[in-house]
Amino acid sequence: MSKFLRALPFLSLFRRPLSFSPAPWLYATFMKQKAQPISYNRAVCQLSLSSIAPLDGDHKKPPFSTKESLEWVSRSALCGELSEADVGNRIRLCGWVALHRVHGGLTFLNLRDHTGVVQAATLPDKFPDAHHMANELRLEYVVALEGVVRLRPCESVNQMMKTGKIEVAVEHVQVLNAFRSKLPFLVTTYDGKDSVKEEIRLRYRCLDLRRHQMNSNIMLRHKVVKLIRRYLEDVHNFVEIETPILSRSTPEGARDYLVPSRVQPGTFYALPQSPQLYKQMLMVSGFDKYYQIARCFRDEDLRADRQPEFTQLDMELAFVPLEEMLKLNEDLIRKVFLEIKGVELPNPFPRLTYAEAMSRFGSDRPDLRFDLELRDVSDVFLKTDFKVFTENLANGGVVKAIRVPSGANVYSNTSLKKGDIYNQAIKSGAKGLPFLKVSSNGGLEGPPALVSSLGPAEKENLLGRCSAAAGDLILFASGHIKTVTRTLDQLRIWVAHELGLVDHSQHSILWVTDFPMFDWNDSEQRFEALHHPFTAPNPEDLGDLSSARALAYDMVYNGVEIGGGSLRIYKRKVQERVLEIVGISPEQAEAKFGYLLEAFDMGAPPHGGIAYGLDRLVMLLAGANSIRDVIAFPKTSTAHCALTRAPSEVDPQQLKDLVFSIDPQHQE
Repeated sequence: MSKFLRALPFLSLFRRPLSFSPAPWLYATFMKQKAQPISYNRAVCQLSLSSIAPLDGDHKKPPFSTKESLEWVSRSALCGELSEADVGNRIRLCGWVALHRVHGGLTFLNLRDHTGVVQAATLPDKFPDAHHMANELRLEYVVALEGVVRLRPCESVNQMMKTGKIEVAVEHVQVLNAFRSKLPFLVTTYDGKDSVKEEIRLRYRCLDLRRHQMNSNIMLRHKVVKLIRRYLEDVHNFVEIETPILSRSTPEGARDYLVPSRVQPGTFYALPQSPQLYKQMLMVSGFDKYYQIARCFRDEDLRADRQPEFTQLDMELAFVPLEEMLKLNEDLIRKVFLEIKGVELPNPFPRLTYAEAMSRFGSDRPDLRFDLELRDVSDVFLKTDFKVFTENLANGGVVKAIRVPSGANVYSNTSLKKGDIYNQAIKSGAKGLPFLKVSSNGGLEGPPALVSSLGPAEKENLLGRCSAAAGDLILFASGHIKTVTRTLDQLRIWVAHELGLVDHSQHSILWVTDFPMFDWNDSEQRFEALHHPFTAPNPEDLGDLSSARALAYDMVYNGVEIGGGSLRIYKRKVQERVLEIVGISPEQAEAKFGYLLEAFDMGAPPHGGIAYGLDRLVMLLAGANSIRDVIAFPKTSTAHCALTRAPSEVDPQQLKDLVFSIDPQHQE
């Protein structure tokens, strides 16, 4: 621990003996109540204590209590808000011991509360009880300190601390609570870096949330939500309305969390994956602009940006055309980024259709901070004798490529055949990684069969199509269009980060529009709604809904979808047709969505909406790597709460009340 403390930058002034002796200025008598101002000459700094305000009660009382009692102590100041303007004031602070150091007969503490940190120093001659008690303190003890704010000596000023020009001369110390177990990790670290495993941080989340970075993340989340609420309510007259948590199961793409009903045996509630149907019915009810900071639940496999329970900003508006919907949301997100990060986003946001995004980038959430666009070169290889490509083309597949600038000098033939870049292609579903390198003389190098299959005309066409020059690398993918785009999308992102092609100073935000209404599920041989079955089709495509474009829109920031929505179906006949295409018969539709269909017959207005993943948005604004770092009490990647040990077994009587029993074999 002593090595750690010596490494702290803001204690560097104590690494060597102090250049001044414990002179009378250090131990001078602090003023009693109604005392006259006293001047202290500290090195070359002048400290004048005047108008020292006494705290309520007698400041001569015992500095701390040794009894196991409960006390609610008031404070007169906050650690991080003290400044030179407070010099001379007698104050009471409450907080946690962030750092503790004994040097030259003096004890120095860093006290931390929610506003920041301030240094406190003892006066052993004048206040021996406080000095003795301070010596006994340990990290993360909860204490109340009373003392006088004073300037630090000039040579002791810490420019790295907001309160680095002042300190508190401690007169009384009261321990409010001790840290009675072994500290699992340091809350205050000397370099600010995380070296603790996430599972340990989640297990001791209360400690983890005391860390500066985590505290900042949660406060940032609060600021974002507050800003959104004020903007929607005060500028656009939105109304916040809560929708039920206990609802009924609806097909929305993921598994539901089910809650058995005790009073209705054999029936279940479902926790909402979104408030989708309720907010549409609120539009039917005449609420013009609805929003909610909504809790949602999905029983699905997790990753860095997924949680079984999550929060979304949910919005729905009546009588709003597509362009007005997009503009309102652009204004909202522009305000959030400007107020939170000081970043000015473009006005208006760029747009790509779904077809354009997939064709050029292989993804419906492209990151435009770097190039590496996909090029369709199917026609170049159509009449060649390279069988891998020609056979795929004959079976209705495609051949696409990306150009990696100067990649020929970065990736060896060995790495392209069995290295990391090859493994990345295989992970994404490719069966191999064909490649060509452009030599210094403009020739092509690579697998002999691929090189020899290209004549002069095909070679010239290929280089022109890919805008390839000497030293460049061309990577190929062939096969079914979905496999090709998925492979090159993953390679594009991997290579960009590997080679440092991402411009992190840029902010790539755009709309992706004109999604297909449906996607074909090969395994189940049926259509599925690409967004959800309540999305309105483009009126121009009503004649053939199976191939229709949806009036849907996703907002993408730096390659991450932060929000998505659509204009909604608001007429019963159209809704029934869409449900039938995804395999829901009229009878099933009535059973599952009869209440919504009935609402459509009651004069439903044209409406639309959007939902933002609040956890994901805050993660990006905070520069965090996982949404778990912007959620106070998240679940692990196995949907387990390391802090509370949820989920857990329950009392057998609870299961009996629900007419449930556990199969021992299934439990094992």
